[in-house]
Amino acid sequence: MVQHAQNAKRRVNLVNLDPAAEAFDYQPAIDIKELITLEDVMDEMDYGPNGGLVYCFEFLVENMDWFEEQIGEYEDDYLIIDCPGQIELYTHIPIMREITHTLHRIGFNIVGVYCLESQFVEDTSKYFAGVMSATSAMFNLEIPHLNVMTKMDLVSSEQQKLMDRYFDPDPLLLSDEASKQMGQRYHDLNLALARLIDDFSMVSFLPLNIKDEDSIAYVLSHADNALQWGEDQEPKEPEDEIPDIAENDD
Repeated sequence: MVQHAQNAKRRVNLVNLDPAAEAFDYQPAIDIKELITLEDVMDEMDYGPNGGLVYCFEFLVENMDWFEEQIGEYEDDYLIIDCPGQIELYTHIPIMREITHTLHRIGFNIVGVYCLESQFVEDTSKYFAGVMSATSAMFNLEIPHLNVMTKMDLVSSEQQKLMDRYFDPDPLLLSDEASKQMGQRYHDLNLALARLIDDFSMVSFLPLNIKDEDSIAYVLSHADNALQWGEDQEPKEPEDEIPDIAENDD
């Protein structure tokens, strides 16, 4: 995404908020590891990975003056903030919401991007869990939100033909499939979850194939629209047509 933006002559900076990250394709402009690292917390506090990650973010919230000072240097820039994948940070704990509120307070427009790997569609129960997690994160973070299905370059051309029902979930159809996999005793639970998803109708996924420039541009256009980025430029609507992103690798 950073490379695509740079190729389009857009000024984009990467912000790393993952205290466990070890390597980057692009050097972050701001790095939480300059403040705290998961490795140090686990060594000094004798925490496991999950507890250590929560501690790191609690420490960040307690030291938001450091973050504000760092990010204030990029107030006119487009920032991509890379966050850890621990779902509890977005669905159960208010830490990430506090960070987004701080960004709003100092003048940044924000859009959250929830990423679900395309392989999740191979297991309907995992896909259901991903959809529910996306819904929970949307409610908890209280910010504009995009859901992206990643690694579409790994989806075969045959499977690609069936993907529309996963981009825009058909909850009742999926609940039937999940019940077949999990047994009859879970049917009522699956049906209740399907109805919940159907009632809110808030989750849909944008496909992303990082090997396809059109696919990257498609996702980025939706992020730009949610952010109202470049209001002083010629107004642009997000691209409506999903690009043909299937790779014929099989």
